[in-house]
Amino acid sequence: MFDFAELSFSGFLIIGINILFALTVIFLERRDATSTWAWILVLFFMPVIGFVLYLLLGRPLRQKHLFRWDGRKDIGIDKLIHYQMDAIANDTFQYRNPQIEKYDEMIFMQLRNNDAVLTQDNSVQVFHDGVDKFEQLVRDIEQARDHIHVQYYIFKLDQLGQRIYRALLKKASQGVKVRILYDEMGSRTTKRRHFNELIAAGGEVEVFFPSILPLINPRMNYRNHRKIVVIDGKIGYIGGFNVGDEYLGLKSKFGYWRDTHLRLQGSAMHPLQTRFILDWNQATSTNTIHYASRYFPIIPRQGTVSMQIVSSGPDSNFEQIKNGYLKMISMAKRYIYIQSPYFIPDQSFMDAIRIACLSGIDVRIMIPNKPDHMFVYWATYSYVGQLLEAGAKIFHYDRGFIHAKMIVIDDEVCTVGTANIDLRSFRLNFEVNAFIYDRTISHHLAELFESDMLDCSELTIERYHNRTLLIKMKESVSRLLSPIL
Repeated sequence: MFDFAELSFSGFLIIGINILFALTVIFLERRDATSTWAWILVLFFMPVIGFVLYLLLGRPLRQKHLFRWDGRKDIGIDKLIHYQMDAIANDTFQYRNPQIEKYDEMIFMQLRNNDAVLTQDNSVQVFHDGVDKFEQLVRDIEQARDHIHVQYYIFKLDQLGQRIYRALLKKASQGVKVRILYDEMGSRTTKRRHFNELIAAGGEVEVFFPSILPLINPRMNYRNHRKIVVIDGKIGYIGGFNVGDEYLGLKSKFGYWRDTHLRLQGSAMHPLQTRFILDWNQATSTNTIHYASRYFPIIPRQGTVSMQIVSSGPDSNFEQIKNGYLKMISMAKRYIYIQSPYFIPDQSFMDAIRIACLSGIDVRIMIPNKPDHMFVYWATYSYVGQLLEAGAKIFHYDRGFIHAKMIVIDDEVCTVGTANIDLRSFRLNFEVNAFIYDRTISHHLAELFESDMLDCSELTIERYHNRTLLIKMKESVSRLLSPIL
């Protein structure tokens, strides 16, 4: 028999706790108004569910300066940052490609606020197909001589994951230092014990923000969404592909997987290596990486591509990658091409796109035509529908699932990395992007976008206005929840 007094007490207790959470959201956390109202609605209209959701998703990250590494001074990054900032401010910086000088405000912003040094001697190889990307990655792993640093949000030990793991295991048995860092929430089915053979061979494996209790992780937000590989300090990878069979197009749910990833060579390896070491040292208390010249070798000039490696995350007061996106959009003169699997922008991003459209700039946005996460899909649909009114062109990718995170403007500047156009990437996850100032690479990415349009259907304003009542309801609910998705 139910004890109604006990049930009533439990109900009042949950409501009381929810009120305390709501007061915390309003008065202590200083969230933006949209996010604050979303949490208040969830806490009061879904008391029990809201209570659990807040514990798992709502609490802010209290720790600041999560990523520290004394080795920065040994590789001279701090001195280089100050030199580049002073030179740009005094108009004395030597750009090897004078065409990018018009973007010196953007370069200075990334330097000043993100310690993103500009490197000007890189070569870049673009991958848009998982088979090609992972074939090249395995070849590079097989050629490694000193160390291999691997970091993925998702590292599944399925067919693809086993192939990469076996290649890494072989190199570890040959004396190459292998380190793997993965995110626990992204890699839910992967456990550290699955790498025991690699660890026995001298490799090291760490987990970002692991669970305190089995099956319970109080940090469902604040995940490390970065994808980085650095081999011998000379070859690097950055982009959207994780490790799993779906990224080869082997899962029927998604079909062909369209993503964008970069293989880098040149001085950009130093900031990319630094990013990996910072993440690695945060995740470990026993296997800390200390500065050694082997991780930062002298690299002969590899090419002429200029770039900055930009990181963002909840450890910063500024939304670094989003700010880079906004700066790019504001500087566009002819066109803006955007690919993102999730498009749930904040008001500043929406305003920037609207202003670009109203200024006569050709704005094209490509999103998936298949849902990865249902609420996110319908929230995305509502936001792009709103931009149709301003003149943006919206394309649904029909061939499979598009996971690329790419923006290119005017055949001059582009960015590829891990950050989606959504509040989670802007504020909650740890992300990393390459911002590239190069006409050849930018033009190539624009051509890929235009080629992808052949596999798309356009969402016209007429088609959007004729959507069903059910779709409108899905949009409304999803948009209401979008600040906490």
